[in-house]
Amino acid sequence: MKRRLFAVVCVTASLLTACGTLPGTGAHRRTVTVWLMKDSASKEFLKRFTEDFEHKHGDLRLDIRIQEWTGIGAKVQAALKRDDPAAPDVIEVGNTQVAQYVDGGGLSDMTLESMRDWGMDHWLPGLATPGRFGPHQYGIPWYAANRVVIYRKDLFTGAGIEQPPKTREQWLTDTERLNSGGDQGIYLAGQDWYTLAGFIWDEGGDLADESSSGNWRGTLNTPAALRGMDFYRRLQALGQGPAGADEEHPPQSGVFAKGRVAQIVAVPGLVQAIERTNPDLKGKLGFFPVPGKTAAKPGAVFTGGSDLVVPENTDDRPGATAVVAALVGVKWQTELARTMNYVPNKTTLAHAVAGEAGVAAMAAGAAQGRATPSSPQWAAVEAHNPIKDCMTKILGGADPSTEARRASDRITTILEADRV
Repeated sequence: MKRRLFAVVCVTASLLTACGTLPGTGAHRRTVTVWLMKDSASKEFLKRFTEDFEHKHGDLRLDIRIQEWTGIGAKVQAALKRDDPAAPDVIEVGNTQVAQYVDGGGLSDMTLESMRDWGMDHWLPGLATPGRFGPHQYGIPWYAANRVVIYRKDLFTGAGIEQPPKTREQWLTDTERLNSGGDQGIYLAGQDWYTLAGFIWDEGGDLADESSSGNWRGTLNTPAALRGMDFYRRLQALGQGPAGADEEHPPQSGVFAKGRVAQIVAVPGLVQAIERTNPDLKGKLGFFPVPGKTAAKPGAVFTGGSDLVVPENTDDRPGATAVVAALVGVKWQTELARTMNYVPNKTTLAHAVAGEAGVAAMAAGAAQGRATPSSPQWAAVEAHNPIKDCMTKILGGADPSTEARRASDRITTILEADRV
């Protein structure tokens, strides 16, 4: 490995060269290879970060390599098993992907640094929890994004609604008032299971859980999950969202852009596509967090985003740790959030995006964010997605308990079959 080779060279040549003791000269810098995903950060951000980092760490040089999301899972798994000087020292991974990499082995335990140096008590739960297994922290939160409610301010005003709702019951009341005169109170596709998950979490339920013996089971048929589904059903009925399709079929931005929809649940960035399609909506759109059961806090939402991991086979753990420390620190968290309109990794940094209405609404919701179950096999559930089928059947009038039990059994079968 590079580190061992470097150490041998230093020992044999130390009397002559003082190996590695001339920071900033370039000749003695150690290279830290970083894999980041395409479009996670702009070229300008990465240029500023690299210059600042290398200035402050005169013994290190960054080699940032941009990766495509397509096929990244297999590529990361291969890199974690490789003893190769070209292997990455730091990797950006999706927050819900950490489990599969931990399960396969090969990630460094970053618990000590997380507790001592990086303020893990303030991390967003939707980023931190998927990276934690038992007492060990492997994934370090980098940035987040989540759904909010995008709404027509003019339609709200026309319906006599002076401010966005803060509770789920008020949300239903307002949406029912908006659902009139040819306007949809909300466009909510029948298979938008990420939005459903938030309602289930608010009720104290989950999509699946793990027993003390390590076995996973689907839990859509619990009373809490059924209450979440019932709220989804009541809300979805206040519009014309298709029961048998998700939010991308057709793309909900296009439906909203037609001008007869008061609300959708989506990431704030979707506004750009809406306004491109219908420029007349510029200045008429607003944002608010998905309402909670009470006005005390917003509702739970699925948190997407990225964590940073350090492979066990890195030949420069100190260098890799320095890169992670910089990327998750206050300076570059603030820079990244403002540059890319992301939610910073800590609740204490929400003020950094207070000036952007959409991102501020995301940050408020992210404080209550969650991630999908941390089973390494959860991706297989999403591939088959019995949750979508269950939602469509219930919205079509089937018995909720029966369909939820069938979906839960299917989730259990998938998780346990892929675990063996």
